[in-house]
Amino acid sequence: MKKLNPDFGFGTLSIHAGQEPDPTTGAIITPIFQTSTFVQPKVAEPIDGYDYARVKNPTCVALEGNFAALEKAKHGIVFSSGLAAIEAVIKCFSAGEHIICEENTYGGVTRLFTKVLSKLGLEFSFVDTRDLNKIQEALQPNTRLIHVETPTNPMMRICDLKAIADMAKDNGTLLMVDNTFASPYNQQPLTLGADITVHSSTKYLNGHSDIIGGLLAVNDSDLADQIRFVRKSTGGVPGPMDAWLCLRGTKTLHVRMERHNQNGLAVAQYLENHKAIHQVIYPGLTSHPQYELIKKQMSGFSGMVSLDLGSPHAARQFAESTRIFQLAESLGGVESLISIPALQTHASVPPELRERMGVTEGLVRLSVGIEDIQDLIEDIEQALP
Repeated sequence: MKKLNPDFGFGTLSIHAGQEPDPTTGAIITPIFQTSTFVQPKVAEPIDGYDYARVKNPTCVALEGNFAALEKAKHGIVFSSGLAAIEAVIKCFSAGEHIICEENTYGGVTRLFTKVLSKLGLEFSFVDTRDLNKIQEALQPNTRLIHVETPTNPMMRICDLKAIADMAKDNGTLLMVDNTFASPYNQQPLTLGADITVHSSTKYLNGHSDIIGGLLAVNDSDLADQIRFVRKSTGGVPGPMDAWLCLRGTKTLHVRMERHNQNGLAVAQYLENHKAIHQVIYPGLTSHPQYELIKKQMSGFSGMVSLDLGSPHAARQFAESTRIFQLAESLGGVESLISIPALQTHASVPPELRERMGVTEGLVRLSVGIEDIQDLIEDIEQALP
């Protein structure tokens, strides 16, 4: 495979990294290797390590190379979902070891940690990672990982990645960053000192709402080998069709994110001046309390906007009255979506924690797509109570 210059622009890497024309036919697009196994010329001597598709598949390998380039990483590792990717990292640890997690993480992560992995003897602490003192207080001699989201889902909290990375290194602890909301176009956590970046590739990376997938970016080769061993042993791999669709998505990531960034900011600015809205939370607004930090570690602000309508009735009425914004869970696709996190994506989070973080039934989350901005604003206007 031709080695691309890692200093090429993001758009060039999006289109070409990890791929080259098929050597047999010259096909410009990576083939879908829809196979479960590979013929070996001699016993236990597979060609280039391809013996069984749960371990390695050429379509998945192409996606891994592409994603690694976008995150400025040495290794990309594909999974069947974002949760499967996070689970594989945690399963590198042992019973009795401790993980610190951002409290305003995706509800499925909270459920995975508290309802599933805690039964295996792993210990979890949930803290507000905006506050470095709280992270320091939560650190224990057996802490192995700090897991953060930035921006968080759905409160758009921002944590200082470089400061946390320094703290993690001083304490011999890994830092994993869920970069799903930002995308590698807007933020590259490994360049700020993180050890692992995780994505639900279902979202911005794929961008077309037609797969479920996950990806990890890692620089440390030994850590990558550990994670790949867990993946091989537990089986959380994507099918080649899903990997191929995600590759198709990353080819346009740079142009899609430009539009998501533009539309997200325009919608947030419009909402901030609307009398029906109690609060708008968007990283690109100067009213965001961490705006100065955001400008240091993000180059764009994506299409995720949260707004507080003040009451469950108003939020439900709004969510059920939009015409272009579709009422659905998930995010990051070309189409605009609307949801009420307290009743949907974060319903599994304990109610008292939701309330304390501000994830009330009056909070609405928008995933602003790439439609014409005037149509989106008119849709919001006609739906607001």
